[in-house]
Amino acid sequence: MNTIHNQTHIDMSLFHRIDINLYPLFITIFEQQNISKAAKILCITQSAASHALQRLRRHLQDDLFVRSGSKMLPTPFAEHIYPSIKDALFTIQNISMQKHLFEPSLVKSLKIAVHDEIEPIIFPKLVRHFQQISADIQFTSIKLDRKSIVADLLAQQIDFIIDIEQNYGEKVQFEKLVQDQFVVCTQQTEMNEACYLASPHIGVSSRRTGVLVEDIYLNRNKQNRQIFLRCQHYSTALRILEQQPKAILTIPQNLLAHLQISSQLNIFVAPIESPMINIGMYWYKDLEINPRHAFLRSEIQKIFA
Repeated sequence: MNTIHNQTHIDMSLFHRIDINLYPLFITIFEQQNISKAAKILCITQSAASHALQRLRRHLQDDLFVRSGSKMLPTPFAEHIYPSIKDALFTIQNISMQKHLFEPSLVKSLKIAVHDEIEPIIFPKLVRHFQQISADIQFTSIKLDRKSIVADLLAQQIDFIIDIEQNYGEKVQFEKLVQDQFVVCTQQTEMNEACYLASPHIGVSSRRTGVLVEDIYLNRNKQNRQIFLRCQHYSTALRILEQQPKAILTIPQNLLAHLQISSQLNIFVAPIESPMINIGMYWYKDLEINPRHAFLRSEIQKIFA
C-alpha cells in the first residue's frame, strides 16, 4: 500500500525547488540538439539558456546532454524522461488555453515555405482569402529547402510547407490541397506514345541530380526518353520550346495555366502512364491543437475545398 501511495501522492514541498520554466528549455534542446537554436526559439540569450541548463542538471542530478561536435546529445536519463515531460507540458498548455477564447485578429503573420514553381498557384489565393475575411496578416513566402523541412517546422521558423506529397516522417502531417496531372507541351501538331518516346525532351527539376517523376513511371514500364536539356524552371523550358520544333515538355496542367504560353505551342494529354500529382500542406504534428495554428490550417483548407 505504501508503494501505491507514494506513486500517486503529490509532495507539495518539492515544488518550492522546481522551476517549471526549465522544462520547455529541456524539450527544446532535446529536439534541436543545439543550445543556440533552443535559445533563439525561446527568445533568450545563449548565456541564459546555458545557466538554466546548469540549474536543471543540478536539480535532476544528471548531465542531460553531452556535446558531440556541434550537437548536444541526450543522455539515457534524458531520453527516458523526455516523453513524460513533453506530455506534462502539453497538459499544462491545454488547461491554460481552455479559458482563453482564441481571437483570429491576433494572428499577424503567416510564413509558408513553397517551391517557387508552385508559389503562383498558391499565394494569390491565400492573400485574396485572408483579405476577404479582413485578416490583417503579413505573408511571407520562403524558398523551399526539402533537406531542412522537419527542422524548420519543429523550430517553428515556418508555419506550413506547401509541396508535392511525400513522406517526411511521423512528426510531420500532410493534407492534400490540389490534385494535378501531367500534360505535354510542344510545337508538334500530333502526339501519341511513339512520338512522345522518340522526341527530344526538356526536363525540369530544382535538384542537381536524380530521376524525374515522369521517368520513374517510364522506367517501371521499361520505357525511356531522351532528355537533351535539364533546367530549373518551367518558364525557361517554355521559352526554349519556342526554339525547338520537335522538343517536348511534360508539365503539371495547373502549373501551365499560370505561365505564359506561346501561340505556336500545342497542349496534349500525356500519352504515357503518369501519376496524379498531389500538392498539399505540411505542418508539425504537435501543433495541431494550437489555436493559432488550427485557425490558419482551417482557413487554408477552405481556400482549396
